Amino acid sequence: MKKILTIKSLKAEAKHFCTLNSKVYKAELFGVTDGKAIGTFVEHLFQQYLEDKYDLTVGNSANGLDLPSVNTDIKVTSIKQPQSSCPFKDSKQKIFGLGYNLLVFVYKKYDDPKKKMGMLDFVSCNFIDKNRTADFQTTSGIHNIISNQGNQDDIFAFLIDHNIPSDEVTLYKMAGDIIRNPPQIGYLTISNALQWRLQYGRIVSLNENIDGIDHIIKYVQ
Repeated sequence: MKKILTIKSLKAEAKHFCTLNSKVYKAELFGVTDGKAIGTFVEHLFQQYLEDKYDLTVGNSANGLDLPSVNTDIKVTSIKQPQSSCPFKDSKQKIFGLGYNLLVFVYKKYDDPKKKMGMLDFVSCNFIDKNRTADFQTTSGIHNIISNQGNQDDIFAFLIDHNIPSDEVTLYKMAGDIIRNPPQIGYLTISNALQWRLQYGRIVSLNENIDGIDHIIKYVQ
Protein backbone atom coordinates (compact mmCIF):
# COMPACT_ATOMS: atom_id res chain seq x y z
CA MET A 1 0.00 0.00 0.00
CA LYS A 2 1.37 3.39 -1.00
CA LYS A 3 2.00 6.07 1.62
CA ILE A 4 0.28 9.45 1.81
CA LEU A 5 2.50 12.32 0.72
CA THR A 6 3.12 15.00 3.36
CA ILE A 7 5.12 18.22 3.27
CA LYS A 8 7.84 16.55 5.36
CA SER A 9 8.12 13.58 3.00
CA LEU A 10 7.95 15.88 -0.05
CA LYS A 11 11.06 17.74 1.14
CA ALA A 12 12.91 14.48 1.82
CA GLU A 13 11.94 13.07 -1.58
CA ALA A 14 12.95 16.27 -3.37
CA LYS A 15 16.43 15.96 -1.88
CA HIS A 16 16.67 12.29 -2.86
CA PHE A 17 15.39 13.06 -6.36
CA CYS A 18 18.08 15.72 -6.86
CA THR A 19 20.77 13.29 -5.70
CA LEU A 20 19.53 10.56 -8.05
CA ASN A 21 19.15 12.79 -11.10
CA SER A 22 22.02 15.26 -10.82
CA LYS A 23 24.82 14.82 -13.36
CA VAL A 24 23.03 11.93 -15.07
CA TYR A 25 23.34 12.16 -18.84
CA LYS A 26 20.09 11.76 -20.77
CA ALA A 27 19.72 11.70 -24.54
CA GLU A 28 16.44 13.64 -24.42
CA LEU A 29 18.18 16.63 -22.83
CA PHE A 30 20.90 17.02 -25.48
CA GLY A 31 20.75 20.38 -27.23
CA VAL A 32 17.64 21.52 -25.36
CA THR A 33 17.92 25.22 -24.50
CA ASP A 34 14.25 26.03 -23.93
CA GLY A 35 13.79 26.50 -20.19
CA LYS A 36 10.09 25.68 -20.38
CA ALA A 37 10.81 22.33 -22.04
CA ILE A 38 13.43 21.46 -19.43
CA GLY A 39 11.04 22.50 -16.68
CA THR A 40 8.26 20.29 -18.04
CA PHE A 41 10.69 17.37 -18.33
CA VAL A 42 11.81 17.70 -14.69
CA GLU A 43 8.29 18.26 -13.37
CA HIS A 44 6.99 15.10 -15.06
CA LEU A 45 10.03 13.12 -13.94
CA PHE A 46 9.54 14.19 -10.32
CA GLN A 47 5.79 13.60 -10.41
CA GLN A 48 6.36 10.08 -11.73
CA TYR A 49 8.99 9.51 -9.07
CA LEU A 50 6.45 10.45 -6.38
CA GLU A 51 3.61 8.47 -7.95
CA ASP A 52 5.69 5.31 -7.78
CA LYS A 53 5.89 5.64 -3.98
CA TYR A 54 2.91 7.66 -2.79
CA ASP A 55 -0.85 7.80 -3.08
CA LEU A 56 -1.33 11.30 -4.41
CA THR A 57 -3.13 13.40 -6.98
CA VAL A 58 -0.93 14.79 -9.73
CA GLY A 59 -2.10 18.12 -11.04
CA ASN A 60 -2.38 19.57 -14.50
CA SER A 61 -3.07 22.89 -16.17
CA ALA A 62 -6.78 22.52 -15.40
CA ASN A 63 -6.44 22.57 -11.61
CA GLY A 64 -3.36 24.77 -11.58
CA LEU A 65 -1.10 22.99 -9.08
CA ASP A 66 1.35 20.17 -9.76
CA LEU A 67 0.80 18.60 -6.32
CA PRO A 68 -2.64 19.70 -5.11
CA SER A 69 -2.74 17.17 -2.25
CA VAL A 70 0.03 19.14 -0.49
CA ASN A 71 -0.99 22.54 -1.95
CA THR A 72 2.34 22.85 -3.76
CA ASP A 73 3.45 23.89 -7.22
CA ILE A 74 6.73 22.70 -8.74
CA LYS A 75 9.01 25.27 -10.37
CA VAL A 76 12.16 24.44 -12.35
CA THR A 77 14.61 27.12 -13.42
CA SER A 78 18.21 27.71 -14.51
CA ILE A 79 20.74 29.20 -12.11
CA LYS A 80 21.64 31.70 -14.87
CA GLN A 81 18.41 33.56 -14.15
CA PRO A 82 16.29 31.78 -11.54
CA GLN A 83 12.75 32.77 -12.43
CA SER A 84 9.44 31.42 -13.67
CA SER A 85 5.88 32.55 -14.25
CA CYS A 86 2.59 31.70 -12.59
CA PRO A 87 -1.06 32.60 -13.22
CA PHE A 88 -2.27 36.00 -12.06
CA LYS A 89 -5.35 35.41 -9.90
CA ASP A 90 -5.60 38.45 -7.67
CA SER A 91 -3.50 41.54 -6.95
CA LYS A 92 -3.49 40.50 -3.27
CA GLN A 93 -1.08 37.68 -4.18
CA LYS A 94 1.77 40.18 -4.37
CA ILE A 95 1.10 41.19 -0.75
CA PHE A 96 -0.41 38.17 1.01
CA GLY A 97 1.28 35.43 -1.04
CA LEU A 98 0.28 33.16 -3.91
CA GLY A 99 -1.95 30.96 -1.75
CA TYR A 100 0.13 27.82 -2.20
CA ASN A 101 3.62 26.50 -1.49
CA LEU A 102 6.45 26.38 -4.03
CA LEU A 103 9.06 23.68 -4.54
CA VAL A 104 11.81 25.25 -6.64
CA PHE A 105 14.47 23.17 -8.42
CA VAL A 106 17.42 25.19 -9.75
CA TYR A 107 19.82 23.58 -12.19
CA LYS A 108 22.93 24.03 -14.29
CA LYS A 109 22.81 22.29 -17.68
CA TYR A 110 25.68 20.69 -19.56
CA ASP A 111 25.85 19.01 -22.97
CA ASP A 112 28.40 16.43 -24.10
CA PRO A 113 28.72 16.75 -27.90
CA LYS A 114 30.62 13.47 -28.16
CA LYS A 115 27.97 11.48 -26.32
CA LYS A 116 25.16 13.62 -27.77
CA MET A 117 23.65 13.68 -24.31
CA GLY A 118 22.77 16.39 -21.83
CA MET A 119 22.59 16.47 -18.07
CA LEU A 120 21.31 18.65 -15.27
CA ASP A 121 23.10 19.43 -12.02
CA PHE A 122 20.60 20.51 -9.36
CA VAL A 123 22.56 23.17 -7.51
CA SER A 124 19.71 24.47 -5.36
CA CYS A 125 16.33 23.25 -4.17
CA ASN A 126 14.03 25.22 -1.89
CA PHE A 127 10.62 24.73 -0.33
CA ILE A 128 8.80 28.02 0.15
CA ASP A 129 5.76 28.03 2.42
CA LYS A 130 2.72 29.82 1.02
CA ASN A 131 3.09 32.52 3.70
CA ARG A 132 6.50 33.51 2.26
CA THR A 133 5.48 33.71 -1.42
CA ALA A 134 4.68 37.44 -1.52
CA ASP A 135 6.90 40.16 -2.99
CA PHE A 136 9.84 41.14 -0.77
CA GLN A 137 10.02 44.87 -1.48
CA THR A 138 6.26 45.37 -1.27
CA THR A 139 5.83 43.52 2.03
CA SER A 140 8.98 45.07 3.52
CA GLY A 141 7.72 48.52 2.58
CA ILE A 142 4.35 47.82 4.17
CA HIS A 143 6.04 46.69 7.39
CA ASN A 144 8.11 49.88 7.44
CA ILE A 145 5.00 52.04 7.09
CA ILE A 146 3.13 50.18 9.84
CA SER A 147 6.11 50.34 12.21
CA ASN A 148 6.21 54.11 11.57
CA GLN A 149 2.59 54.51 12.78
CA GLY A 150 1.20 54.43 9.24
CA ASN A 151 -2.54 54.32 8.64
CA GLN A 152 -4.87 53.14 5.87
CA ASP A 153 -4.24 56.28 3.80
CA ASP A 154 -0.48 55.75 3.97
CA ILE A 155 -0.80 52.13 2.85
CA PHE A 156 -3.19 53.15 0.05
CA ALA A 157 -0.69 55.74 -1.22
CA PHE A 158 2.06 53.11 -1.11
CA LEU A 159 -0.03 50.64 -3.15
CA ILE A 160 -0.77 53.33 -5.75
CA ASP A 161 2.90 54.35 -5.96
CA HIS A 162 3.94 50.71 -6.44
CA ASN A 163 1.43 50.10 -9.22
CA ILE A 164 -0.39 47.24 -7.54
CA PRO A 165 -2.69 46.14 -10.38
CA SER A 166 -6.21 47.04 -9.27
CA ASP A 167 -8.64 49.96 -9.16
CA GLU A 168 -8.49 52.59 -6.42
CA VAL A 169 -11.64 51.43 -4.60
CA THR A 170 -10.24 47.90 -4.32
CA LEU A 171 -6.81 49.17 -3.29
CA TYR A 172 -8.27 51.35 -0.51
CA LYS A 173 -10.19 48.38 0.85
CA MET A 174 -7.02 46.30 0.57
CA ALA A 175 -5.13 48.94 2.55
CA GLY A 176 -7.65 48.52 5.37
CA ASP A 177 -7.20 44.75 5.25
CA ILE A 178 -3.44 45.21 5.46
CA ILE A 179 -3.70 47.45 8.55
CA ARG A 180 -5.95 44.92 10.27
CA ASN A 181 -3.95 41.89 9.18
CA PRO A 182 -0.37 42.80 8.21
CA PRO A 183 1.20 40.28 5.81
CA GLN A 184 4.33 38.30 6.53
CA ILE A 185 7.40 39.42 4.61
CA GLY A 186 7.64 37.47 1.37
CA TYR A 187 10.92 36.49 -0.25
CA LEU A 188 10.05 36.42 -3.95
CA THR A 189 10.48 39.23 -6.43
CA ILE A 190 7.15 39.45 -8.28
CA SER A 191 6.83 41.54 -11.43
CA ASN A 192 3.47 42.71 -12.73
CA ALA A 193 2.37 41.13 -16.01
CA LEU A 194 -0.53 39.19 -17.50
CA GLN A 195 1.13 36.36 -15.59
CA TRP A 196 3.13 37.02 -12.44
CA ARG A 197 6.87 36.83 -13.10
CA LEU A 198 8.52 35.19 -10.06
CA GLN A 199 12.22 35.63 -9.40
CA TYR A 200 14.05 33.46 -6.87
CA GLY A 201 17.53 35.01 -6.67
CA ARG A 202 16.98 36.28 -3.11
CA ILE A 203 15.96 32.83 -1.89
CA VAL A 204 18.76 31.00 -3.71
CA SER A 205 21.41 33.27 -2.15
CA LEU A 206 19.72 33.58 1.27
CA ASN A 207 22.08 32.75 4.13
CA GLU A 208 19.90 33.50 7.15
CA ASN A 209 17.36 31.04 8.52
CA ILE A 210 13.82 32.18 7.72
CA ASP A 211 10.77 30.40 9.06
CA GLY A 212 8.86 29.04 6.06
CA ILE A 213 11.88 28.72 3.73
CA ASP A 214 13.63 25.35 3.70
CA HIS A 215 16.94 25.03 1.84
CA ILE A 216 16.68 21.40 0.75
CA ILE A 217 19.87 21.88 -1.26
CA LYS A 218 21.84 25.02 -0.40
CA TYR A 219 23.43 26.81 -3.31
CA VAL A 220 27.22 27.07 -3.03
CA GLN A 221 28.87 29.55 -5.37
